[in-house]
Amino acid sequence: MRVCVFLVGLLFGLSSFAASRCDVTVPTQRVDLEQVSLAYQSIGRVGDPALLLVMGLGGQLIHWPDEVVVALCEQGFRVIRYDNRDVGLSTWRQRPASANLTVEALRYKLGLPVAAPYTLTDMAEDGLGLMDALQVEQFHVLGASMGGMIAQHMAAMAPQRVESLTLIMTSSGAEGLPAPSAALVQLLSRRSAPNREVALEQQADLLAALGSPQVTDDRQALLDQAAQSYDRAFKPEGVKRQIMAILAEPSRVTMLNQLRVPTLVVHGTADPLLPMMHGIHLAAHIQGSQLKLIPGLAHRFQDAFKAPLLAAVLPYLRQHREDTSHWAQIDPVGAGRVL
Repeated sequence: MRVCVFLVGLLFGLSSFAASRCDVTVPTQRVDLEQVSLAYQSIGRVGDPALLLVMGLGGQLIHWPDEVVVALCEQGFRVIRYDNRDVGLSTWRQRPASANLTVEALRYKLGLPVAAPYTLTDMAEDGLGLMDALQVEQFHVLGASMGGMIAQHMAAMAPQRVESLTLIMTSSGAEGLPAPSAALVQLLSRRSAPNREVALEQQADLLAALGSPQVTDDRQALLDQAAQSYDRAFKPEGVKRQIMAILAEPSRVTMLNQLRVPTLVVHGTADPLLPMMHGIHLAAHIQGSQLKLIPGLAHRFQDAFKAPLLAAVLPYLRQHREDTSHWAQIDPVGAGRVL
């Protein structure tokens, strides 16, 4: 009888341990680097292979859906998600004297050089600096949209550290690829609002425009999502600077042609911001890469497409996950502090 009680207790204990291991409510911590202070979460066991998630334009770490993060963690990864510089709870200390998005966007349209306060390479260095601070030498990277562009630079800058690369709804930045509609660009550029209500309406409009035509969005759900983002952090000037970093970025084709990191490219057939050809072109210029096209997927993590996305990504990550002989990596004392 005592043995039965012990086994029942053990089983419930293991179930509880599995749940707590992938707890997405762990405290957000902060790492101070030379130019930036980055807010991040580390979800999973420290000794597990690390998977760094890099979010897109204006996105915060909370925009990685919790159920997706849990699914990744349950594959045996230590999932690390963070706010890029200038958005969320992360900061950038070196503010420029002036940075006019309207002027720089006009220069971009005219084919003139764009003067950005910082570059996507700088943002890639932020991610590498975060992993340095956490004493993680080798890791996997998953980037979405602008985060996929940043991830490309990470792999090129530190190919010996990036063990696999997963690029979702992103681009090579090559000239001649299909452009988003003018209406969508206009929505993206609306980053100033006189009050919270207007800001939420603008963000809900943008989310709707980035969604799939196969899905009918609930307006209140979009407003709730926008409110969650706004109330955590509202930094429209930071988003403008990120847009300028994208506009200033030259084609990455030459860099991609030299990349030798295992890569999966995932793209939607209904992406209104970076149409499907962006993903096809990207995969064509990374030697040995795999390409997964998801019918109907647009440029958001909509509920209807979370399962197809995971079905595309999880087998690839399982294939490239490090074996159990990997040395455990321990956070240095004081590397991160709770926010």
